[in-house]
Amino acid sequence: MAGSTFGTNFRITTWGESHGAGLGVVVDGCPAGLSLKETDIQTYLDRRKPGTSVYTTPRKEADCVQILSGVFEGKTTGTPISMMVSNTNEHSKDYEALRDLYRPGHADYTFDQKFGIRDHRGGGRSSGRETIGRVAGGAVAAKVLAECGITLLTYATQIGPVRINSDRFDRNEILSNPFCMPDAEAAKEAALYLDQCREEKDSAGGIIECVITGVPAGVGAPVFDKLDAKLAQAIFSIGAVKGFEVGDGFAVAGANGSSNNDAFIPDGESGQIKKETNHAGGILGGISDGSPIVFRAAIKPTPSIGREQKTVTRDGKATTISIAGRHDPIIVPRAVVVVECMAAVTILDLMMENLGSRLKNLKK
Repeated sequence: MAGSTFGTNFRITTWGESHGAGLGVVVDGCPAGLSLKETDIQTYLDRRKPGTSVYTTPRKEADCVQILSGVFEGKTTGTPISMMVSNTNEHSKDYEALRDLYRPGHADYTFDQKFGIRDHRGGGRSSGRETIGRVAGGAVAAKVLAECGITLLTYATQIGPVRINSDRFDRNEILSNPFCMPDAEAAKEAALYLDQCREEKDSAGGIIECVITGVPAGVGAPVFDKLDAKLAQAIFSIGAVKGFEVGDGFAVAGANGSSNNDAFIPDGESGQIKKETNHAGGILGGISDGSPIVFRAAIKPTPSIGREQKTVTRDGKATTISIAGRHDPIIVPRAVVVVECMAAVTILDLMMENLGSRLKNLKK
């Protein structure tokens, strides 16, 4: 199956299915000498694992990672790093009724049309559990970036109709509530809204924002390999993402050049050039400008809901479906770390590509 690899210089290849023996990733291109242990990866996987609150699927999986290769005596060796997470609590029988039905909002129909065969147990490769490999690979990328002084802060800005108030922004709240919202009051409102959705056998979507600081100016390329284009590909490859924007995003459609342009000014402290504002979100002409890179992803409502919906069988007969089993009433909280990790892979990949952009870099 093509399309399971992302990146050129720092590359991840994910594998496995929702109800198979396990899932994992092969990371290629990680520099030798990075201190790496399983707890470095587990910290990220714990942020996306199921069963952590009433607002996630009750499927109980420890999602414990094993590093199978590429690390010796606590250091990366420069060879492929293979990591695996075993499935231990799959309930395949919950999906038997879906063997010959297409779930609305899922990839069942399109997967069947492409391959002529599909794993009906939780969606197979189209399942959200596929993101385990992305998170494990992204955890490695994030650790390399941290060595370079680059950090990523990712959180939910909206759950259903509930938006955070920037005046109440508190980064310490992100890991303190079940929605990864940097606003305690908004998180309480989101809980009330989602309780209502659960009572009505419905689900909700939301918006995730990522801020990347420390990326130097000059990363990315001006034509097809633009930094924002690569980020868009990475983020849109996450199954539930239906929208992406950088900086002011869609709001620029109602702006004027005089208000949208970011004026350049000298930085008196460092002697470098900086921008007075950051409407562009840290990217100009597809290349980083040294400002924080800011982007957002819109996450659709969980398509698996208990309400009765119209659908068809594989032979085209009309029927209805009410999806049972264990599902998240909202995807956003567990998708936050997935967005962060895909961003980390993208930034590291393009930074490594940038090493060959100047002769002096090669000489060094």
